[in-house]
Amino acid sequence: MPNMPGQPLLAAALHSRDRNNAVLLGLLRVLPAGALAVRATEDGPSVAGSFMHLHSVRLNLVHENAPEIGVTLPGQDWEDLRDPDLIARHLDESAAAVGQAVQGRQMAGRALDLHDHLLLMLGHLIWHEGYHHGQIKLALKLAGCPVADEDAGPGTWGVWTRRTAPEPSLRPWHSSVIL
Repeated sequence: MPNMPGQPLLAAALHSRDRNNAVLLGLLRVLPAGALAVRATEDGPSVAGSFMHLHSVRLNLVHENAPEIGVTLPGQDWEDLRDPDLIARHLDESAAAVGQAVQGRQMAGRALDLHDHLLLMLGHLIWHEGYHHGQIKLALKLAGCPVADEDAGPGTWGVWTRRTAPEPSLRPWHSSVIL
């Protein structure tokens, strides 16, 4: 399927992608102390590993679909990083790479190398990240350290539904997209 020429739809999809990254950053910022080490099961990934998996999947999709972006793939998919600031930087970097890949291919009129369409790749990422967002919250709840909706809501659900605007520092990767 060739790329869609409709820029308004693509801009809205990229904006959704930005909001989704802001939601992940919002969740990361309200985690209680020690939460990055939490695992839902003994052999399952840590919360930190889940965030890093999202970063890894983004970069792998960019590498597979738009190799000209030249991303460096992480050495480990579920890396157990415990530094929330470094995790946030990685999430911002991979969000920017996704935006560069999609915008670059759209502007060049080129289809993605693997996915059928730019919007399908963005949808794949948003769905995948929403799934893991829920898994992270469930792992925290099972471990006895849930994040209260009052704490997480403004930086997550409030951003997605536009009830609260993300901080400018949470959305630098697509400054050309009109909010």
